Amino acid sequence: MADVELRQVVKRFGKVEVVPGIDLKIRDEEFIVLVGPSGCGKSTVLRMVAGLEGITSGEILIGGRVVNQVSPKDRNVAMVFQNYALYPHMTVRENMGFSLKMRGESREDIATHVAEAARILELTPYLDRKPSELSGGQRQRVAMGRAIVRSPDVFLFDEPLSNLDAQLRTQMRMELRKMHLRLKTTTIYVTHDQIEAMTLADRIVILKGGDIQQVGTPIEVFEKPANAFVARFIGNPPMNILEGVFRICDGKRFVEVGKSVFPVPDGRGAVLADGAPVLAGIRPDSIKMGDSIEKLPREWWCRGEVVVSEVLGGQSHLEIVIDGENELIAEVEGRVVAHPGEIVPIGFEFDRMALFDPETTLAVD
Repeated sequence: MADVELRQVVKRFGKVEVVPGIDLKIRDEEFIVLVGPSGCGKSTVLRMVAGLEGITSGEILIGGRVVNQVSPKDRNVAMVFQNYALYPHMTVRENMGFSLKMRGESREDIATHVAEAARILELTPYLDRKPSELSGGQRQRVAMGRAIVRSPDVFLFDEPLSNLDAQLRTQMRMELRKMHLRLKTTTIYVTHDQIEAMTLADRIVILKGGDIQQVGTPIEVFEKPANAFVARFIGNPPMNILEGVFRICDGKRFVEVGKSVFPVPDGRGAVLADGAPVLAGIRPDSIKMGDSIEKLPREWWCRGEVVVSEVLGGQSHLEIVIDGENELIAEVEGRVVAHPGEIVPIGFEFDRMALFDPETTLAVD
């Protein structure tokens, strides 16, 4: 087991700087997820930790040891790729034990390690099969098993579930979480899928253009995004962000958005002056309809026009326009069937509203 630390790590490809200098500390036994849009540098960071990509400057430490000049095989990390990378001519047993064989371990030790990994991943019945005889989910478990048998200090996962269908991804997320709870190995996991990030991570690292935008628990980055990019990227549907003007009247703070007035929670926006432009962020699940709005103060209600509605089993997504100009996405519980053009009452949980500076896009406390 080991902690991992990146100190002012920079990566350039020629004149192109893809990682401009990041600092990140990952605690021993922690499950960290790097998430961000394509090209944000998350896989590059992972490959630099693995030693598969050299760094331009800075330091990478694993277990307190600087590994900049240490070869990948001597860093005691194990990487799992999205394409499985299994040897097609070998059985599951041979694939899982191959790295141990190359290290010169005895047949008895290899058999013991493979059997234990197979038990953890429920692969025991498939040990004598070839990869072509397995499903996609089973192949990915074999790839994980090959990493487990090495007893690494750090697991590195590079979008391991991206090739699986939706049902298998859900199943494999559970398998990964259970595996981590059993093994407690420090894990760095790269994905563009925010559901994986929210369900797997102890902490999430959100990247944009090689820069770290925010590091925090799933709840922290969801409820208290550091900037508008994080607010829009974390959450599906993304946060509604509306342009408004900050107002102070009789000691009360509120945001004017078109013809609507949004009360500002106590303690928010204290640094803003009356008349300052501001961005108001409202999570789709903070918009209530039906019986649930009865729990909200009447001044937090308004009426909106339905543009389109989607029923997704136990919840519904609706696009709603208020004041004839401001579009919002609402995520409400239950099956809400509303027709385009229908006028419906909606309520807002304004105590969860976020405020952002329109110039810097940073959150305003």
